[in-house]
Amino acid sequence: MTRLKVNPERGTSGRESTRHDGGLDLVAPRVVTELERAFSKVTEAGLYLVATPIGNLSDISLRALAVLAKADVIYAEDKRHSGTLLSHFAIKAPLRSYHEHNAEKERPHILAALAHGDRVALISDAGTPLISDPGYKLVRDVIAEGHAVISIPGASAPLTALTAAGLPTDTFLFAGFLPTRKDARRGRIEALAQVPATLIFFEAPTRLAESLADLSACLGPRAGVVARELTKLNEDFVRGPLSELAVAYDGETVKGEIVILVGPPVTEEIADTDIEERLKAALADLSLRDAARLIASELKVAKARVYDLGLAMKRVQDGG
Repeated sequence: MTRLKVNPERGTSGRESTRHDGGLDLVAPRVVTELERAFSKVTEAGLYLVATPIGNLSDISLRALAVLAKADVIYAEDKRHSGTLLSHFAIKAPLRSYHEHNAEKERPHILAALAHGDRVALISDAGTPLISDPGYKLVRDVIAEGHAVISIPGASAPLTALTAAGLPTDTFLFAGFLPTRKDARRGRIEALAQVPATLIFFEAPTRLAESLADLSACLGPRAGVVARELTKLNEDFVRGPLSELAVAYDGETVKGEIVILVGPPVTEEIADTDIEERLKAALADLSLRDAARLIASELKVAKARVYDLGLAMKRVQDGG
């Protein structure tokens, strides 16, 4: 099991960089020019889904700043949390709440504002809106009413964790939060067990140990990663087999927002000789087609491969 603490402000070593500053006096005017350009282009009425930093405020995009600055109203899940971000960048647009408990009440107000020609921004507490946050029904209704929906990309905790985890990134599944009850949690994990992808979960600090124990019990010795406090001062990646992670966090008190990642199922290579042995036994009672279907399911191999081996065996037996 490996642990890597990263200070996003200073790099992985914790030492100050001795390199030159990259010419801040040259970069800064270009940034201002680009921000002004982005600001001038925010003219269209519509619902803007604006990604915000997941920890490090410097991760805000210039386009996100421009949209928030020109919004007629900003909706956020937690006004206190998002108020810190807006205050930091001197953004004065009205801030209102939109969360799972008031969504039904607020959606008509948002639709009315859009019909009036307003620019409405939706942000989450951190990261990309709608990802394990309310907003899907709002987007659906806005589209149905014929208003524009504009997504302003940016920070996302699942992708930030995935790219630094060291697990396969070609195919992945974000599965949100696992159920809080043990039986339901294990049922959900077992339903995902055969998905050929890296699995990504959010988890609360108080349930981390329980979830890791259930992941280990249901999925076996797969590679896992616990990513915590991403982009913040105490960013932390712990990597190792699920069994070791479960032991490491058993009884451990942790804080902060957590992403759990699990490597895809380990596929064992099945030799042709193993398939042929199974075919010999199965063909005593089944047709080749049925035998191929049964063995392919049991061994998790392609049915065509089993069928072709069966045909080859028949040709040998027939002297062909």
